[in-house]
Amino acid sequence: MSETTPGRGVGAGDLDGLRARTRALCARFPDQYWRDTDRDRRYPQDFVDTLTASGLLAVLIPTAYGGSGLGVTQASVVMEEINRSGGHSAACHAQMYTMGALLRHGSDELKERYLPRVATGELRLQAFSVTEPAAGSDTTSIATAATRAGDDYVITGHKNWTSRILESDLALVLARTSDRGADRTRGLTLFLVDLRQVRAEQPATLEVVPVRTMFNYATNQVFYRGMRVPADHVIGEVDAGFRYVIDGWNAERILLASEAIGDGYWFIQRAVAYANEREVFGRRIGANQGVQFPLADAYMKVRAADLMRYEAARLFDEGKPCGAEANMAKHLASEASWAAGNAALDTHGGNGFVDQYDIERKFRETRMYQIAPVNNNLIKAFVATKVLGLPRSY
Repeated sequence: MSETTPGRGVGAGDLDGLRARTRALCARFPDQYWRDTDRDRRYPQDFVDTLTASGLLAVLIPTAYGGSGLGVTQASVVMEEINRSGGHSAACHAQMYTMGALLRHGSDELKERYLPRVATGELRLQAFSVTEPAAGSDTTSIATAATRAGDDYVITGHKNWTSRILESDLALVLARTSDRGADRTRGLTLFLVDLRQVRAEQPATLEVVPVRTMFNYATNQVFYRGMRVPADHVIGEVDAGFRYVIDGWNAERILLASEAIGDGYWFIQRAVAYANEREVFGRRIGANQGVQFPLADAYMKVRAADLMRYEAARLFDEGKPCGAEANMAKHLASEASWAAGNAALDTHGGNGFVDQYDIERKFRETRMYQIAPVNNNLIKAFVATKVLGLPRSY
């Protein structure tokens, strides 16, 4: 299969080199490694440490803070290649998009204090604590509260789907600092929480309850019980945190689209190789159009999603509005990877359910992209109302 065409303004050679570098690193972590971590629901710490040491997790951090100073286009290629190699970038993708809120909206003091150490891997910023059980996708309805108390804010509430907080040194936490008024996006504030300080000085204020999911995803419920955070750790302005979260959502959607695209290519590559080798009734099964057509259809869907990913990333890197493109990229990529996963499972037949072929593992992993970080139905509603001008449905 040929490589995808990079977005405008990005040199093909630059991306090819980045792909090769990422692939070489991922080759050190073969299928058995990911099989074992999935079976044991173990965080792939050594993979993340190796990726961090290589500098690949710091591609979005400016050179002034020790990073590579590259764009979302390049970051998306790293995420794609991890999944395309058979790995699972959910173990580390949050650092790519969470640190954007700190970079674009944090104070100079916070950036200088934390970003260089995030770039070197001394500190890990992997946790983004936003979603709550009652609010779900309606982020403006969250109830976790932050109350000013002298030089601190005191945070109390309950979050779910706060992933990798046990593996993180820092977390971004969204909490309500004032009542929601006519502008329901106001009243929420984004905090940078130094988890090392919390664990050392006020451990009783933070309870983390791991949640076992259908694939290896280090996610948790979190209970904040009067956790104190210094007021100077507010990101940007008080009550304006929802805007900063939205700002990061576009990058998040683009990066997760690239992961789904990586899965899609992986499924197709594995299925094509299997179809070219497996013989039944005296010939290779790849000669059957019943096998060929679903794979060809899935491949075209992945390629189309790939192009939308590059378009969304180009707009993001150029500082242009990209909400529609980022959402469409995520939607198209998640649907394409699911089509590729089903085609690969059908191609492998019963062997697709055997863990040694890795299809069933990746099949479980790629299903998430239709649900998270935003449900595909919400993307359709967004496109219908924001792009097509139809009446709001939610």
